[in-house]
Parts: sequence; structure tokens; C-alpha cells
Amino acid sequence: MFEKNAALFLYSVSPVHMGAGTATGVIDNPIQREVHTQHPSFAGSGLKGAIRHGFKALGGNPDQADQLFGPRQGDLHAGAVSLGDAQLVALPVRTRREGYAYATSPLALARLQRLLHQAGLQPEWTVPTLPQGEAARAPAAVTPEGLEALTADGGRLHLEVFELAAQAEPGVAAIGQWLAEHALSKDHGEYFRNKLARDLVILPETELNYFSRNAMVVEPHVRIDPKTGTADGSGLFYTENLPPESLLAAPVMASGDRSGERELDSAAVMAQLHTALDGNTLQIGGDATTGRGLVTARLVEKVS
Repeated sequence: MFEKNAALFLYSVSPVHMGAGTATGVIDNPIQREVHTQHPSFAGSGLKGAIRHGFKALGGNPDQADQLFGPRQGDLHAGAVSLGDAQLVALPVRTRREGYAYATSPLALARLQRLLHQAGLQPEWTVPTLPQGEAARAPAAVTPEGLEALTADGGRLHLEVFELAAQAEPGVAAIGQWLAEHALSKDHGEYFRNKLARDLVILPETELNYFSRNAMVVEPHVRIDPKTGTADGSGLFYTENLPPESLLAAPVMASGDRSGERELDSAAVMAQLHTALDGNTLQIGGDATTGRGLVTARLVEKVS
């Protein structure tokens, strides 16, 4: 039974390719997505493996890795750490002004709120309800400051090639401020904290789902023929990446170690995770040698 719970925020600072393993469309190497929402996601098994792989470099105690994550051989037992799948919180979408906005939706926020409640956290914000509107003029809720900074032409918000009616909603500012304070590490600096607090945009589900499917980074790759040193004519393939500035969150649970010796209780296990993760940058997914998969982590736990 897990005794400690926390929320792990992951903010991408480079394109991230957590591969799905199979492809059914024109993209040869798609990213992982949830089946029901089509939102980008990170599988908990991949996160756990990446954290264990870099545990020593991240400042964790390598002598306790087997107790935390489970041994690879010998006397097998379950690890004391469990990580769930990371779900989308906010996605960067290109805007006409200010470069990009952090797009989210009532569903994404409600799921985050549920995750935080499971971790014993009680954020002081509520999920806004968007007013109904025509599909082509779907309303978006923005912070009062974001309405001035992001919109033009009488409150029109331009996301990629779409135009939406923007409405200032003070509740959005509370959500953005909370995320800026809790989800971003100090290494991000004031610019990105202020931008997240100001430029958070709540979209209808249909619009966020569209951007989740179509606003990713798609990179062509070419296989080189070792004999000629030129491109192999049959070696062109496309890889999909989650864009930089994306924000996801995953549940983290801890118990005492299960080796039978009980050297670590759940508090000590969670302390090890704080040391290795909170405020650090780790690499997840593929294409590590080309600088992909860099995310900064924040581990948020209830203060007793």
C-alpha cells in the first residue's frame, strides 16, 4: 500500500519523442497519445525507466536504486516508487501576438485538479465553465492581462490559422499563477513564470484536441548510405515530437521499501525522489544524442 503521494510536473525545454512504437498514419514515428482524448502523454513505465537510468547523475543515492525502483536481478521484489502516466496540462500554440500561448481546456484542468486532490493538495482555483458558442467562433477564456496582450481586432484571439472570441476570466489568472508558482522550477526564470501566469488560454475541448493532433513538431530524417555518403533513396522517414514549452503532470506514489529489510520508510523514499527530481532536468524518450527529450521536473507534495 502506498503511503505518500505527490504530483510530478514535467515541462519540456526541447522537443520530446516518447515513441508510440506503432504507426497508422503518415508519421512513421508518432508520439504517445491517450486513446480517448488524443492528448500527448508519457507512459509511467518510460518515466520510471528514465529516472532510474539517470538517478545517480540526478543526485540520487545509487545504492538505494534497487529499493526504490526494484532490482534488475537477484532476489526480486517490487520497487517502493510508482509513477503513473503523465497527462497534458498545457500545450504551446502559436499566436498572432506574443509568440505563443499556453492552451488548456476544462477537461485537462479537471483531470489535473483530480490528480492534485489524490496527492492531498488543495489548489485554490476552480475549473471555469466556457460559454457555449458557434464552432467557428468558439469562445476562449483568458486572463485579463492576456486579453490585452494576446488579442487584437476587438478581442479576437488568433491561434495558428484559427480565430476565436476571447473573454477575460479572472479565474484563469488564478490557475496560471498557481501553475507558474508550483509547476515551473526557479531555473525557468521570471519570464516564463510570468508568461504562463499571463498567457494561459482555456479552449473548448474540440479546439485543444485539434492542436493536440496537429500542432506537434514533425521532423524529416534521412538515412545515409555508408558507401556513398549521400542520402539513401528509400531512407526518408518522419518523426513526431512534443513541442518545447509543453507542460504535463503525473502521479507519484511511494511506500516503504519492499526488500524485506525496511531500511527506507515512505518519507525517506519520497525524500530521495525530491533530491533527484525537484528542480532538475532529465532526459526522457528517444533521440537523446540530438538534444531531444529534455524536461525540467517539479515534485509537489502536501506539506504536513
